[in-house]
Amino acid sequence: MLWLCLNFPQLPLELHARAEPISSPWAIIEGKGARKTILQCNDAAAELGIRPGMTPGAAYALAHNLQLRSRDETAERQALESLADWAGQYTSFVSLRSPNALLLEVAGSLRLFKGMAPLLDRIPRQTAELGYATRIGVAPTPLAAWLLARTQIPNIPPKTIMEINQLPATLRELPLELLDLEPKQIKTLHGLGLKRLGELLRLPRAGLARRFSPGLVDYLDRLLGNSPDPLEAYTPPPRFVRQLWLPAETNDREALLFPARRLLLELTGFLDARQAGTQWLHWRLIHHNHHHHRPATHVTLGLAAPNRDPEHLLALLRERLSRVTLEHAVEGIGLSVTNIRPLRPRTLSLDTSLNSDLDGNRHSDMADWPRLVERLRARLGDEAVRGFQPHPDHRPELAWKTSSPGAGVRDPGNARRPLWLLPKPVALSWRDGTPWLDGRLAIESGPERIESGWWDEGDVARDYFIASDAAHGCYWIYRERYDTRRWFLHGLFA
Repeated sequence: MLWLCLNFPQLPLELHARAEPISSPWAIIEGKGARKTILQCNDAAAELGIRPGMTPGAAYALAHNLQLRSRDETAERQALESLADWAGQYTSFVSLRSPNALLLEVAGSLRLFKGMAPLLDRIPRQTAELGYATRIGVAPTPLAAWLLARTQIPNIPPKTIMEINQLPATLRELPLELLDLEPKQIKTLHGLGLKRLGELLRLPRAGLARRFSPGLVDYLDRLLGNSPDPLEAYTPPPRFVRQLWLPAETNDREALLFPARRLLLELTGFLDARQAGTQWLHWRLIHHNHHHHRPATHVTLGLAAPNRDPEHLLALLRERLSRVTLEHAVEGIGLSVTNIRPLRPRTLSLDTSLNSDLDGNRHSDMADWPRLVERLRARLGDEAVRGFQPHPDHRPELAWKTSSPGAGVRDPGNARRPLWLLPKPVALSWRDGTPWLDGRLAIESGPERIESGWWDEGDVARDYFIASDAAHGCYWIYRERYDTRRWFLHGLFA
C-alpha cells in the first residue's frame, strides 16, 4: 500500500480567506475571555509583527485595522469533508485525519495518473485553486505519511516509491513533538536526552514497554508498518451542498464569480469521483440580514447535457447573473446539486480532431451544440430557447410540442411524414380529376387515413398522399374524406 497525506495547516484561516482575496490584516483567535490568543494570521498581519500566541489587544496595538474571527471547528470539519469529497477523484479510499488532514491510498491510482510525480504536481496546484495551502507526505504507512506531511523534512524523491524498510532512515530526523504522544511522555523522553525519532527507535522495545506502557510500542509498530493500522473510510454524501461566506458584503456581481469558481472546482472533484455530471445547478445568493428576514436570491442553471466543466459552468453563471437584479448586498453564496447523471463515454475517431475527453470538453463541432444552447438559455432565459418533441396525436398540426432542449425524444412511430409542415394547409386547384400545384401532381403513395379530434371539437377526416410534380418535387397533400374534390398541400419533403 502507498499512502498520500494532504495536510492543510492554514485551514482555520483559509475558511474566511478563500471566498475573496484579502489584502488587509486578518487573524483567527481561539480561547475564551481573557485567554483569547491569535491562532493564525495572514501575510499582511505577519508583516506588521502579529504572531500566533499574541493577545488580541497586543495585535490591535500593531494593526488598528486588523480583522479578527473566532475559530470555527465545526466549519473546519465541514471543509475537511468537502475536501474529502473532492479527493475522491484520485482514489476510492479517503480517510479523515482530524483536524486538518486527509489520507489517500494511492497505490492503485499511480497507473491511471502516470506515476507519483504527476500526482504531486497536480494535487497542490488544484488545492491552491480551491483556496487551500497544502503540505504532502507520501509513505507506505498512513501514520508515516501524516508525520511527513507535518514537517519540512524532504521526502523520498517523487519518482521513487518508498519501501517499508526505508521508513526508519526517512523518519529518523523527525522531532518527537510531532508524535501522537501525551505531553507527559514527551517531557519524560526529553528528560532522557531524546530529541529525534531515530534516537527513540534505537531504544530496546522491552524497556520502552515497561517505562511507557505497550501503547508507545504499538504506536511505533504502526508507524513503521510492523503491525496493521486500519483506518475508517470516508463515505461521501449523495448530493453536493456547499456555501461560502464573503469577508465583506457586496453588490458587485463580478465579485461573486471568484467564490463561485471555487465552489465549481469542488463540484468538479465531487462529480469526477463518480464519473458523472449534472444538468441542474441551484445557486443561492445569501443577503445581509441584521434586522429582518431577507430571502435568498435563487439562480437555477439548466444544462442541455450532463457536464462538469467548471469554466463552462462559470461562463453560464456569469451570463445568468448579468440578468439578475440584486436588491440587497450579498454576504454568502451557496451551490447545491442533486441531479447527478453518469457521463456517457466518448467515442474516439480515427481523426484526433474529432475526439473529446472524459470531462466532455469538445474537440469537434458535433459536441458544441449543448454548450451553445446553454449559453443562449443563460443569456436569454429558459423560456426563450425551446426544443421540439413528437406528441401522441394523429393530427399532423398537433403531433409536436415544445420541450426543454436536449430532452429525450421518443420514436413517433408514424408513417412517412415531411419535416417541413406548413403553418396552415394551402388549398390546391382541381383539374381533370387530379390536384394541381403549378402543374399536375402525380400521386406516388397513399392514402394514410386520419380521422381524429372529435373530443376537442377539432375533428378531421383526411386521406394523405405523397405526390410529385414534373420537377420531381415531393409534397405531402391530402383530400377531405367526405369531399374528394377539396385537396390541400400540408407539407414539403426535402
